[in-house]
Amino acid sequence: MEHLREKALEYHRKFPHGKTEVISTKETRDADDLSLAYSPGVAFPCLEIEKDINTIYDYTNKGNLVGVISNGTAILGLGDLGAAASKPVMEGKGVLFKIFAGIDVFDLELKTKDSDEFIDAVKLMEPTFGGINLEDIKAPECFYIEQKLNELMDIPVFHDDQHGTAIIATSAVLNVLHLTGKNAGSIKVSVSGAGAAAISIARLIQNIGIKPENIFMSDSKGVLSHKRTDITGMKKEFIRTTDDVTLGDSMRDADIFIGVSVKDLVKPEYVKTMAKNPCILAMANPDPEIPYDVARAVRSDLIMGTGRSDYPNQVNNVLGFPFIFRGALDMRARKINHEMKMAAVYALAELARKEVTEEVSHAYHEEKFKFGPDYIIPKPFDSRAYFDVSTAVAEAAAKSGVARVPFPGREAYHELLKQRKALQRR
Repeated sequence: MEHLREKALEYHRKFPHGKTEVISTKETRDADDLSLAYSPGVAFPCLEIEKDINTIYDYTNKGNLVGVISNGTAILGLGDLGAAASKPVMEGKGVLFKIFAGIDVFDLELKTKDSDEFIDAVKLMEPTFGGINLEDIKAPECFYIEQKLNELMDIPVFHDDQHGTAIIATSAVLNVLHLTGKNAGSIKVSVSGAGAAAISIARLIQNIGIKPENIFMSDSKGVLSHKRTDITGMKKEFIRTTDDVTLGDSMRDADIFIGVSVKDLVKPEYVKTMAKNPCILAMANPDPEIPYDVARAVRSDLIMGTGRSDYPNQVNNVLGFPFIFRGALDMRARKINHEMKMAAVYALAELARKEVTEEVSHAYHEEKFKFGPDYIIPKPFDSRAYFDVSTAVAEAAAKSGVARVPFPGREAYHELLKQRKALQRR
């Protein structure tokens, strides 16, 4: 770990410092170019936008620009380190947006823990961005902030820690049901964690047929049961009438375990009591709720995923947010709504069931992949995710009425995506 620490620090401080820069997209070779880029030529697009605000998408980078914004109150698995300490993560998010979907990013770190102050700051920047990616904001404030900004702004606002994780996890659960033949309406789900990601996952999986009364959530004090008197806020939604007290109790006969909490909470004996052909998605970062090898040693019929890239079935948000925003931006969407999220869920699940290309094997040291217990989630370097998820989201935006422009059809949209890829490589 010390070697990794030094390598990472050197990587980030290597000149030029940080991970992102701003470059010009237009020619600036001589005085004539500068007169177009700035004064006096720049006045003409300003006047056009003043006459018709929608032309801002034609004359500026708004339609391909996302604000990645945090106050640093819930950084990765590190907690509340403050706004300044969140900047390396926000820059990193910008890199992922760019390399996976060709989307430009300004990262913004706001020095406030006051939710209304945060909201006021972000909403004032609406003219700049085509969308807002909220990041690393602790619960329950993150729910309030996202809800209010979606009400106040006419561009998509998306808290990836909530919805990104939920989308990838739900697509994984879909494929577990596909593999095991289990009925969504009859399975039991145990959730460890009661923060933003846990609540969003528990809500989203209900849209693939899992019954709310079969979802049992645990926080640091145990199962959210009717016998407890200390449950407040959004956790109340998941209070269940049950005699279960501990996480271990709730995992008994569970078909699915979803962990978005802390490492080593799940004991091997808990895994033994799960139902036949169980699934564990242990996503605590960087160390899962139970080590992969330990869990697999207990149950040979186990399907397991983690947040780590060194084990099968990585629940990785990079499979979601770049392409969700790609589709939303291209449709000039006002929101990223439920229909768009579910379109991403189904597109990712279907992609994992397709024959895996040689491109993916090359990216992973020639390892061969095939849909099955060790491959229920696509790999991030499967370039088809760019096309499949972006297209599904764009089409859903148009069909659900939040797009400002019509969906051009799948074939035409694929051509647009190819053009964007070609520009990115130049």
